[in-house]
Amino acid sequence: MLRRTYVTPAITLALGALFILLPFAAESFIVKTVTEVLIFGIFAMSLDLLVGYTGLVSFGHAAFFGIGAYAAGYLAQNLSPNLFINMPLALLIVAGAALVIGFFSIRVSGVYFLMLTLAFSQMVYAIADRWTDVTGGSNGLAGIPRPRIEILSFQLLFEETTARYFLVLVFFLLVYAALRWIVRSQFGHALIGIRENETRLRAVGYNTTRFKLMAFVIAGVFAGVAGVLYAGFNRFVSTNELYWTASGQVLIMVIIGGSGTLVGPALGAALILILQNIVSSSTDRWPTIMGLVFIFFVFAARRGVMGIIRAALAKAK
Repeated sequence: MLRRTYVTPAITLALGALFILLPFAAESFIVKTVTEVLIFGIFAMSLDLLVGYTGLVSFGHAAFFGIGAYAAGYLAQNLSPNLFINMPLALLIVAGAALVIGFFSIRVSGVYFLMLTLAFSQMVYAIADRWTDVTGGSNGLAGIPRPRIEILSFQLLFEETTARYFLVLVFFLLVYAALRWIVRSQFGHALIGIRENETRLRAVGYNTTRFKLMAFVIAGVFAGVAGVLYAGFNRFVSTNELYWTASGQVLIMVIIGGSGTLVGPALGAALILILQNIVSSSTDRWPTIMGLVFIFFVFAARRGVMGIIRAALAKAK
């Protein structure tokens, strides 16, 4: 009984200590890699709200990540790198784009929804590629100022790798907490109902179209948060962040990690990015390796990394 009671809290405390001590004990390269993992973890969790909880498989989610990154980069260069200014403005732009794209996309379902989100994402990519005055076109936005927080005379800079790591970690925890609250709320239960049987939910009086649109916008905004952080972390944004392959990659993160779990997609992001760094350093055929990993999870571990962990914890208890 004691073992069953303390296994999960012990793991939570160990992970908390690991994340706090990491930047003080690890090399700069490792800290930068984990920071990138946390950013893409936010991105993957945002998509999980659609895929895992609402049953809407989007192949255009990178549009909101890219819009958030471009908006934050442009605002940092031309207005202010203050996160209290450029993040709300960037997310407002992302929310507007998600509202427009979602309004049309949620009218269809299944493969039609997937293809329509892909089409809209490619439209955003084409606009970014040609709108050189704002996006830099194929050259991208370079030299984006590092993010900072300014309140009156108080100023908090994020020039150091460790400072940026903790900034991203805080946002990761906030986004996770917000999404966890959402999926456990009545709104979240309605989304799960849409995933399980939308017709039945509509029959008992739910406006499923409104719920799906709200979920689409919320997911888009959280993807935008990841994009804003990415712009400040990378100091460069290109059209690659908007291309369909970016949407495909984050979808693979969700599937490999375990959809409908929130934590799973974040673990999927960690697995993909770490493997990518390891494999790409020794061979240029890392996409083939990633494909084999994906095939393995599809056939041998359909519940993803989170499913494997839950099975292991169940045995430990």
